[in-house]
This record gives sequence, structure tokens and C-alpha cells, in this order.
Amino acid sequence: MVAGRPSRELSASEQGALRDLLTDERASTLATIATLASTWNDIVASSADVATDDEHDPDGATIAFERAHVQSLLDQARTRLDDLDHALDRLTSGAYGICTHCGNPIPLDRLRARPAATTCVACAPRTR
Repeated sequence: MVAGRPSRELSASEQGALRDLLTDERASTLATIATLASTWNDIVASSADVATDDEHDPDGATIAFERAHVQSLLDQARTRLDDLDHALDRLTSGAYGICTHCGNPIPLDRLRARPAATTCVACAPRTR
């Protein structure tokens, strides 16, 4: 911890509970990715059977929107998975629960609500 910064070590039981929470959210995110990838593949496969001209096909715009929407959700889920993996790495290395912006501890309630959080409540608005 940086000199002059408040220190709060997570207890072993808190670390265990947070690890379980991160692991559960990771498993859920992996399931979401699998579902979205399957949906995206279905959309691509179904659009291969129809006209390739999205602009003039009456259903083309809808299919293009669905494909883009699912791709966006898939990108978000993959980003979430990366965030959870980094949080698990930080937990293992002892850096979890420390704000990456100011070095202060991240409140336990924030970690429970947003287990992949990298900033304390005070710094969160500055990083958006």
C-alpha cells in the first residue's frame, strides 16, 4: 500500500466470498457468450439462404440490425469476461480491492455489487 493511504485488507472469508462471486459471474458470462455466439451463427446462417442485398431486401435491414445487435451484446460479454479475469488475477496477486486511480481501498459493498470494479466510489465518475 502507498504510504499515507488508508489500508484495509480483505479477510480470508471476504476474499473467498468475492472469489466465489467472481467465479460465478465468470461462469454466467461464459454461458451468455455461448448463447449469443450460437444466436449470431444462426442469424448468419439464415441470412446466407436469402438475398444478399440488405438494402433492397425487405427483411435485410431487420437481419442486419439483429446481427449488429447480437454482435454488440457479444462484444460486451467478452469485455465483461476480460474484466472478471483481470479481477481474479488481481485477487490472486493481492491487488484486488485497491483503486487503480488513487490507490485507496475500494469499499467492500462496492466490490460485492460490482466485483470487477477497479476504482473506488470517489474515482469512478472520473474514469467514465
